[in-house]
Amino acid sequence: MLETFRALYEGETKRAQRFRYLILCFDLTTIAFVIISSFLPRSLAIEVTDALIGLVIVADFLARLLIADSKVNFWTRPATLADLVAMVSFLAPIAGESFGFLRVLRTLRLLHAYQMLVRLRAEFAFFRRHEDVILAAINLCVFLFIMTGLIYATQFGRNEDIRNYADALYFTVTTLTTTGFGDITLPGTTGRLLSVGIMIFGVTLFLRLAQVLFRPRKVRYECKHCGLSLHDADAIHCKHCGATVHIDTEGLV
Repeated sequence: MLETFRALYEGETKRAQRFRYLILCFDLTTIAFVIISSFLPRSLAIEVTDALIGLVIVADFLARLLIADSKVNFWTRPATLADLVAMVSFLAPIAGESFGFLRVLRTLRLLHAYQMLVRLRAEFAFFRRHEDVILAAINLCVFLFIMTGLIYATQFGRNEDIRNYADALYFTVTTLTTTGFGDITLPGTTGRLLSVGIMIFGVTLFLRLAQVLFRPRKVRYECKHCGLSLHDADAIHCKHCGATVHIDTEGLV
C-alpha cells in the first residue's frame, strides 16, 4: 500500500498525473462549496457534505504522511498546519459550530497547485507561454479568497453589512483597488487592521499582475553556462554571459 501511495503522489505515470489533477479539482470544488454554502442556511445536507470533505482531507493527509521521507519536515510545513486546521474546521459540525469559521483556511490548499508547475509546463504550451501571468493571477486570487474568508468569518453575524460571502468579497475588492465606496466598513481595531492588510498586500499583488501583463514577455530557459532562467522570446544569446541559447519556440512572439 505504501508503494501504491508513493506512486500516485510522486510518480510520473499517466495514472499519477491524473490523480494529482483530481486532487486539484477537489480543492477547487471545495473552495466553491465554501463560497456557495455561505449563502445558504445551515442544514443537515451541508453538515454532511462538510463531514465528507473533512474525511477526504484526512485520507489525503494520512497518505502524504505515510510516504513522507522525513516526518519532522512534514510536520513543520505550513501546508501541514493548513491541512490540520481544515480537517478540524470541516469536521467541526460533529462537535459543534464553534470552529466552523476555520473553514476559510481550506483556501490555503490552493497553494498545493504550485507543486504541479513542472507538469503543467511540460504538458500545456499555453501555460509555458503565460506562466508568469497565470502565477501572478493565482497569487492574487488566493489572497482574495483568504482575506474575503477572514472578513466573512470575523464579521458575519456582527456586522449587518456583511450578510454573505459576496458582501465580504465586494468589500475586499473595493478596498484592494482603493476605490473605497464606503457603503461597507469594518468597525473596531480588528476590522481596521484587516483593511490595512488588504490595502498593503493586495495592492502589491495587483501591481505584480499588472507588471507581468504589460512588461515585455520573457520565456523560461535555463542557460547551461550561467543559469539565467528568463530570456527574451527571440533571444539567441544569453544576456548575462553571452552563451548561445536554444529556446524552444512555436513561432509565437
